[in-house]
Amino acid sequence: MRKWCASLIVFFAVLLGIGFPAYRWMHTSVENARVVHRSRMRPIFLVPGSSASQNRFNALVAALNRQTTGHSYVKITVTESGKFKQSGRIAARDRQPYIVVAFANNQDGYPNIQRQARWFNIAFTAMAKKYHFDRFSAIGHSNGGLVLTLFLERYMNQADYTMQRMITLGSPYNLEESKQANRTQMLTDMIRMKKRLPVNLTVYSVAGSESYTSDGIVPLASVDAGKYIFQNQVKHYTMITLSGNNAEHSDLPQNQETIDLIKQDLLIKNQRPALRP
Repeated sequence: MRKWCASLIVFFAVLLGIGFPAYRWMHTSVENARVVHRSRMRPIFLVPGSSASQNRFNALVAALNRQTTGHSYVKITVTESGKFKQSGRIAARDRQPYIVVAFANNQDGYPNIQRQARWFNIAFTAMAKKYHFDRFSAIGHSNGGLVLTLFLERYMNQADYTMQRMITLGSPYNLEESKQANRTQMLTDMIRMKKRLPVNLTVYSVAGSESYTSDGIVPLASVDAGKYIFQNQVKHYTMITLSGNNAEHSDLPQNQETIDLIKQDLLIKNQRPALRP
């Protein structure tokens, strides 16, 4: 009888030891899921191109905040070791802050663009964990658009996050190549992995046309090569060509038509003013 009672006590002790941690894990997982589901934040990530710093979008954000309800402005620079430095804070009630992700190693070339996509994923994951958002949009200037595309194809878990809209500005999907028949290894790789792109994504590819063949740096045909990646793969893909004033490569982020596109298609309408952090 004593042995039977002892065995019964041991059985319930083991059951309690297994069941309680399992219950806590399940409760925590459900609560975390509820936090993400309740999150109304939909940040806009901005990624600069080669040789550009975290200050690349200062003029763009300043213009947007003059013309719309003010949004927080956070700037991050990721080092080669995967650590990052952050300046600025997200204000209370700000549903759509601007988050710039730049790279200490901002050199050009496909191998480095691949590294930058991995570094961007580190910063993105940290921000998503901290602020519990599950929807976002993004803007990439020049190689920044390539970084975002590689991030979508290689790193983003579509079960957890949704990129709603992406704007690329002068992004050279075929690098310096002006003939689309001569596909670079990068373009070939992106086409091969395009099935991993979010099917509900809306993409605007903005090109500058200083000379009707390039924006002064990037060939127009290289920007246009993005159609081989996005057409018939994402929900909407539109290429927009800008000409006239501020249509040069370095001016595209400050171009008023770019600003109007962001205001119309990326920003949440009727957001209440954010409280200062």
